[in-house]
Amino acid sequence: QVQLVESGGGLVQAGGSLRLSCAASGRTFATYGVGWFRQAPGKEREFVAAIDWSGGTTYYADTVKGRFTISRVYLQMNSLKPEDTAIYYCAAAKSFGGSDPNKYNYWGQGTQVTVSS
Repeated sequence: QVQLVESGGGLVQAGGSLRLSCAASGRTFATYGVGWFRQAPGKEREFVAAIDWSGGTTYYADTVKGRFTISRVYLQMNSLKPEDTAIYYCAAAKSFGGSDPNKYNYWGQGTQVTVSS
């Protein structure tokens, strides 16, 4: 069993930065990859970034590539835009989940990110 808790969300101006944390517990977590997804009001959940269990492979959505950096603990978000406003969720998948939410077995409760223009 893996438990995930996100933190670090908040209100930031466009062009600013935030760092989200994904605190994980569970003795099998070392074998899980981590993914971040987000959901804006009235929109479908979308993939943001993923990293594999070893930290050696990362994958980003085109919309955040070059601005966001994922590690197994953090999602560093730079050059934020109003369209990045959403609830952000971290999730855990065996080995590596990539962009497919169905591969993720465990999810956190989410943290709100709001970017003002």
